[in-house]
Amino acid sequence: MLPRNLALDAPIGRAWAALPAEWRRALGLLALAWLANVVLFASDWKAMFLQWWDSSTYNHVLLIPFILAWLISLRWREVIKIAPQGWWPGLVLFGAAGFLWLLGDFAGLSLATQLGTVLMAQASVLTLLGPRASAALLFPLAYMLFLVPAGDELIPTLQTITAAITMALLDISNVPAHIEGVFITTPGGYFEVAEACSGVKFLIAMIAYGALVANVCFRSWPRRIAFMGLSVVMPILANGVRAWGTIYIAQSQGIEFAVGFDHIFYGWIFFAVVMVLVMGVAWKFFDRAIEDRMVDAGAIAANPRLARLAAFRVAQGRALGVMAALAALCIGWGAWANRLEAQVPPSVAFPAVPGWQQVDYTPRAAWRPRHSGASHVLLGRFRDAAGHTVDISYALYSAQNEGREAGGFGQGVLAPDTGWSWERSPAPLAGGHADRIQTAGPVHRLAETFYYSGDLLTGSNSRLKMRNIFDRLLLRENVTAALILSAEDEMPGQPSAEQSMRAFLAAAGPLEAWMDRAGSGR
Repeated sequence: MLPRNLALDAPIGRAWAALPAEWRRALGLLALAWLANVVLFASDWKAMFLQWWDSSTYNHVLLIPFILAWLISLRWREVIKIAPQGWWPGLVLFGAAGFLWLLGDFAGLSLATQLGTVLMAQASVLTLLGPRASAALLFPLAYMLFLVPAGDELIPTLQTITAAITMALLDISNVPAHIEGVFITTPGGYFEVAEACSGVKFLIAMIAYGALVANVCFRSWPRRIAFMGLSVVMPILANGVRAWGTIYIAQSQGIEFAVGFDHIFYGWIFFAVVMVLVMGVAWKFFDRAIEDRMVDAGAIAANPRLARLAAFRVAQGRALGVMAALAALCIGWGAWANRLEAQVPPSVAFPAVPGWQQVDYTPRAAWRPRHSGASHVLLGRFRDAAGHTVDISYALYSAQNEGREAGGFGQGVLAPDTGWSWERSPAPLAGGHADRIQTAGPVHRLAETFYYSGDLLTGSNSRLKMRNIFDRLLLRENVTAALILSAEDEMPGQPSAEQSMRAFLAAAGPLEAWMDRAGSGR
């Protein structure tokens, strides 16, 4: 009696043994490529997983690996009818994804590094399985993009939209209300459309869910597009109705009852209601039968465009080696550039401003901008004879990388967990980026942020990041400075924040020269 091979007796072992030899080799090489991706870019995968696990906005992403496995299983019978092949254009896409990772690493932009990491995993499939097999797996490959935790950038826009919808519904329901940015005052209380109330978590989850349903339940592209539109619009409208309902209930039941009800309802119950509404509207328009194949291997094999693309062959083993070299090049270049630091003076000081004196910093409500990783930080208050009062925060950085980005998340004017909330972004006074914020009281504050690096003076975080990227690509060392001019607003008997800041800007002269003097300690 021959000994049994227990590994082959297992279901997975039998399935692996049943695969054609060319598929076993291709999948083995792909597994090596993905393992290398996880090892080499472990910090990015760890950061993504922690966001999936810790942030309620991205908890749904924990399900996506299982959804991907299910989507592949629906197509697998057809996929293995296609012969895998090495495809050198996939190496170009892999290199481009690696370069995106490198740019994100230079800019300290985790969204770019994480997107680059996932794109490299996708490009590995194109490179090692070829265009035909990748076409059969196109939707699962594209769905991998939802692994990247993205969407927080939409929060300010969604706050504004939610506030506008709420005000419109309050007007219709005859509830008197006044809005200031994202703060709404009614006879029942004082409400903030906070980040948690923006609806971003359900919009992101609904987009991922909508894309899945659009692929699985629809064949017609117009219907798919219409369903995706519904999946975007419905959560936004529903969130506006939810915010209005909270305020409306507060008029009769009191703010504590309204907030308590909102906390109970605003969770997966709310998301389930939105999903039911969307599916209820779309159900009768589903046009894919249960027995329909998700892909047709015969049609893919006969496609002339795919046939032309398949002509660009490369040995799979050689392609794996090139991908390893490209990944090592990106990592090495990034490590070299991140070691560069410009020299900064041992101390910095506020330069004199004609007609202004530095006074004790005694704000009505505590406010301190965040400048993590800066080599030097100054915070002070200046006043002139006319009573104009301006607060100045100045930070000098020897380098811009992970953990010390002048414009990074949570840096600058509105540090998290400080009691201050964003109200709106008014027009800037001097070409910077303006924010109006407020805290309990209410106390209002107007602030304008400037970044200075090399010959660039800007209020745009994006322009600063582009400058830092070019500096690192060319291995140049540049000092970066951040300046925040700010003033408390609506002070009885005092000039407005805008008047105070304009008076200071006129007295200080060109900001580039003023910031240079501050950075040199003069």
